[in-house]
Amino acid sequence: MRQSVSHSGIGRAGRRALGGAWLVGALLALGCGPPRSPEITVGVGAGRQHHALSGTATWYGPGLNGNRTANGERFNMNHMTAAHRSLPFHSRVRVTDLDTGRAVVVRINDRGPFGDGIIDLSKAAGRRLGILRKGRARVQLTVQRWGKGGRR
Repeated sequence: MRQSVSHSGIGRAGRRALGGAWLVGALLALGCGPPRSPEITVGVGAGRQHHALSGTATWYGPGLNGNRTANGERFNMNHMTAAHRSLPFHSRVRVTDLDTGRAVVVRINDRGPFGDGIIDLSKAAGRRLGILRKGRARVQLTVQRWGKGGRR
């Protein structure tokens, strides 16, 4: 005996949900999804890759020193750390000021920035990069070592 499956048994709300899911899937398949980050992949050496990303860096610290970061450790504005929206925690990232050529290496331990930048540097990293006074800089990020992403 053959059974037939009917969508009419799921109700109006269920059909709307299915229709919405279908529309989202179709738009994503057509490339109409969320904007992609301006990340580029640069091949280096025997099968190794580094990822580079350009944008604006800012710095943070006063008023947040001692608070918990997104990975659970205490924020210390005098350590060479940074906040990034998506890089795994404990990744080591080289941040190069595109105007001056100065560079620092930071460890990702927090999430952010919450403005228009691509990375928030600790006060120590901002000082070494020379951006404390102006507050921001055009930078290029290069991942030197991928973190495992775990807490602490």
